[in-house]
Amino acid sequence: MRFIGRRLVFYVITLWAAVTINFFIPRLMPGDPVKALIAKNQGRISTDAMDSLYALFGLDQQVPLWQQYLDYWKTLLSGDLGVSFAYFPTPVSDLINQALPWTVGLVGVATIISFVIGTLIGTGIGWRRGTWADSLLPISTFFSAVPYFWLALIAIFVFSVTLGWFPASGSYDRSLVPGWSWEFVGSVIYYGTLPALTIVISSIAGWILGMRNMVVTVSSEDYVTVAQAKGLSERAVRTGYAARNAVLPQVSSFALSLGFIVGGTLIMEMVFSYQGIGFMLFNAVNAKDYPLMQGCFLVITIAVLVANILADFVYAALDPRTRQEG
Repeated sequence: MRFIGRRLVFYVITLWAAVTINFFIPRLMPGDPVKALIAKNQGRISTDAMDSLYALFGLDQQVPLWQQYLDYWKTLLSGDLGVSFAYFPTPVSDLINQALPWTVGLVGVATIISFVIGTLIGTGIGWRRGTWADSLLPISTFFSAVPYFWLALIAIFVFSVTLGWFPASGSYDRSLVPGWSWEFVGSVIYYGTLPALTIVISSIAGWILGMRNMVVTVSSEDYVTVAQAKGLSERAVRTGYAARNAVLPQVSSFALSLGFIVGGTLIMEMVFSYQGIGFMLFNAVNAKDYPLMQGCFLVITIAVLVANILADFVYAALDPRTRQEG
């Protein structure tokens, strides 16, 4: 319980710091978003509404900064992320709810697949080090060294332009009505296969190399030697002793990867014109849409913290020694 309590206190403080920084982001950036919004709409919004817009966006100069900070916390705790500048008057929460499932569904599944396959392959290569299996490392490392956008463009040229197997852009067939029909779900999978494949190919090498090196290190430990001396099967020693301990650093890295999934793969979403939260954040930065930027940053921060909390608990379950710290 002390371990859990210490970790929760740490993450609560981290969340407070992240929200506080998030509050000051639009107030430290140059420019006037209200005037920019009025100029963008070119007369559709009266200049008489400036004071109301300042108050609506939480930028009212007549309110003390500390009061704005408290009001910001109140709106957050009520689930209100504000109103988007670029998509005015659409709430930020609605925009994030529209984009987040696409990013989590695509990048999340691709990350899990690459982690599982990479960990399994890395375990096999590490356990049989010095054999032909080591020849797979340069191949996987080569694909990971290729810039992602270049790999994505090659995939589009080969599988979309030349072979015509997959569409080059989009997230689903626009002639379909979004819903839980088999036709729409199949279209989403069909359009997402090529982006997911490029993510797996570009990220799997890191999982393979990390797991391979840890298995090589763990294989020389005394408890592995003792397990082999007891006459346990090779599979039992490899899985129950070597792989179980070697996977611990992988768990932490995987948790961080899951957290950053929410941020999306910006380059992937731009190359494939995929409607994820990463592309939305990019557009928000270009449009100086501070509420949308704040909302995206906040969701990404919370996702990373939650992923780290889960990683701590899983790590503690796999290695009881971590619960003895302090």
